[in-house]
Amino acid sequence: MRTFGVEEELLLVDARTLLPLAAGEGAVHHARGDEATVRPAPTPSGTHTLTLEFQQEQVEVVGPPCRTLAEQLASIHDGRLHADESARAVRGRVVALATPVFGGLPHLAPGERYRRIQEHVGLLAAEQLTCGFHVHVEVDDADEGVAVLDRIRVWLPVLLALSANSPFWYGVESGFASYRYQVMLRWPTAGPYEAFGSHAGYERHVGSLLRSRVPLDDGMVYFDARLSTHAPTVEVRVADVCMDPTHAAVLAALARALVETAARDRRRGVPPQPVSVTELRAWSWRASRFGVDELLVSPTTGTPAPAGDVVTELLLLLHPVLDEYGEEELVRSVVTSILADGAGTRRQRAAYARRQRATDVVADALDVGTPSAQPHPRASGAP
Repeated sequence: MRTFGVEEELLLVDARTLLPLAAGEGAVHHARGDEATVRPAPTPSGTHTLTLEFQQEQVEVVGPPCRTLAEQLASIHDGRLHADESARAVRGRVVALATPVFGGLPHLAPGERYRRIQEHVGLLAAEQLTCGFHVHVEVDDADEGVAVLDRIRVWLPVLLALSANSPFWYGVESGFASYRYQVMLRWPTAGPYEAFGSHAGYERHVGSLLRSRVPLDDGMVYFDARLSTHAPTVEVRVADVCMDPTHAAVLAALARALVETAARDRRRGVPPQPVSVTELRAWSWRASRFGVDELLVSPTTGTPAPAGDVVTELLLLLHPVLDEYGEEELVRSVVTSILADGAGTRRQRAAYARRQRATDVVADALDVGTPSAQPHPRASGAP
C-alpha cells in the first residue's frame, strides 16, 4: 500500500469574536516551544508539523505518511487538534474554511520569500487568503510520478467538486461551490496542466516557466497536481480544505486510489486520455461553480451528467484498489453522504441562512471540524 499524507491549510479566527485573527506567527512560535524568531519553515511537533502560510490569518498543518484510512482519519484529527491548541495559545482557534467569510484584507506573513512574492504579484497577494487540501501519495520514482499525473488529470475536477467548501469571499456570497479554486486560477501557473509524456517533458515544461521569471521559484508552480519538490510523491492540490475531517480522510483515500490505479494503467500500457488543458479548465470551472449539486463533466464521455453518475464512474474505476485496500465500504458511505447532504459549501450556506450572520458559519465549522469540539469516533472502526 502506497503511503499518503496530507497538508491542511486552516484559517485562524479570534476565539471570542470568531473574526479573522492575524496570529499565524504566534501560533507557530508556540508550536516550536522555543523563543527563536519564527520563520516560514516547518516546525515539528510530535508526528505533525505546523508552519506559517502566506497570510498571518492562516496556518498549515502537515501530517505524517499513513498507510490506512483509519490512520489517516486519526492523523487529520490529531493535526487539527495540535493546530487548535497552538491557536488557543494566542487567543485564537483554527477553522476548516477554504475562504474568508468576513470582509477585510489579510496580513502578509513574515519572510523574505513572501515579501518578494508580494512585490511581484501586487493585488493578488493583498487578497490571497485561501485554504487548500494537499494529498501527497508515494510514487516509485519521477517517471512513475509523471505517468500518474498524465492519467489522473481528467478526474481532478471530480475531487474538487467533492471537496467544495468555499462559497463566501470576504463577506460576499460568490455563487460558487469552490470560489477558492477561482481565486487560485488568478495565478498564472495554477490549475489544469498539460500531459507531459515523460519526466523529461515535465522538467522541460517547468523549466520553461521558471525561465520566464513569472513564477519566482518552483514552489510557485501551482498545478492541480504536481511532483513534490521535497519528497518522492505526487502532490494532489486541487481540493478545498474540507470542513468535516471524515470527508478529508476519504478524499485523501480517493486521491491515493487514483494514483495507484493510474500506476497500474501505466504498467498495462493504458495511455492517458487526450484531453486538452482548455477542456479541463471548462470541466474544472463547472466543478468549482456547482460542486456536486448539479452536473459534472464525465471524463468517460466528455459531456455533462448528473454529479452522482460521474462520481459513480470514479468509484467504479477505483473499485479494484479500494476493495483491495479494504476501504471501499467507508469511502462509498461517505461519498454517498456528500452527494445527499452536500459538502462544506451547502453547510456554510445553511448556517448563514438561519440568521444572515457570518459568525454562525464560523461557529458551525468549529463544531463540525475542530477536534476539541468533536471526537473522531470512526477512526477506530474504519478499515
